[in-house]
Amino acid sequence: MSFREAYEEYFKFVMKRQKKQSFETLLNDFNSRIIPYFEKENDVTIEITEDKIKKWYQEIESHNFSNRYNQKLFYTFKTFLNYLIPKYLECNYLDEMGNFRKHYELDKHDFYTLKEFNQFISGFDKDDIVYKRFFEFMFFVGTRPSEAMALKFSDLQGNYIKIDKTIHRHGKREFDTPKTYSSVRKILLDKKMVKELLELKLLYEKKYGVTQDYFIFGGLKPLSPTSIDRYKLKACKNACIRPITQHQFRHSHATLLIHKGIVINEVSRRLGHSKVSTTLNIYTHTNFEQEKIVQCTINSLRFNFFDTLLNDFKKIISILKH
Repeated sequence: MSFREAYEEYFKFVMKRQKKQSFETLLNDFNSRIIPYFEKENDVTIEITEDKIKKWYQEIESHNFSNRYNQKLFYTFKTFLNYLIPKYLECNYLDEMGNFRKHYELDKHDFYTLKEFNQFISGFDKDDIVYKRFFEFMFFVGTRPSEAMALKFSDLQGNYIKIDKTIHRHGKREFDTPKTYSSVRKILLDKKMVKELLELKLLYEKKYGVTQDYFIFGGLKPLSPTSIDRYKLKACKNACIRPITQHQFRHSHATLLIHKGIVINEVSRRLGHSKVSTTLNIYTHTNFEQEKIVQCTINSLRFNFFDTLLNDFKKIISILKH
């Protein structure tokens, strides 16, 4: 069996067990970073030696991809090799080699502070109300972009929004189940957000009639990711502020809550993470405002200590003089 034949057999197996978007991502990673290397080596059998694995390993490391992407590639290839055992392989050489070594990375988790967000949102024109509400929702509620785009008004239940589906960002825009079991959740909204969403509903009903369950962000059909980005960039230009990605508005929401002292368990539940450790790993990072708080605290402790020491010294001098 050739390497490609084994690959095709494996992906027929995987396709039945993964969500469509996850499968497409897996397929893309495999086609772009694994298959080409082994095909250019002209493999005609399934024999995969430790030496070949090491060469692939070294090639991936030479590209200086992010630690997260390296770990994903490692897991993708390792899972494929595990599938081939014991039918085509005796052992998995990646198990012996271990995951890629992590390298130092600059913090790429950009986000908006509340002040920056208010500057950004001021850049929307009056006619851009639906897009403006989308970004307000992302910043103050913190859903994934695909979750927000999938929302309909039937998901708005009193002061709560129900998250139980996502929508594909490209292609036919089909509905799908959330990323994980924990992603199915209800989020309590602030009063202003509820009011603004209901105003959108009235806007659609006035425009299209009271005929159906409209998408919260888009009406008859959900907003497209490309349109969202286009209006975002226009607002950034108007407001003279750097752009961040759609997903980084979710990051901004989590960062805002953490820096306001909300317990990490609640932040994790609100985001729909399956583990609190996921929230900690992604959303806790150095922030200058937090650094200043630490600095002020230490300054206070140290100066209080020296002030007390100085006062005690003055008392001793006074006693000695008398």
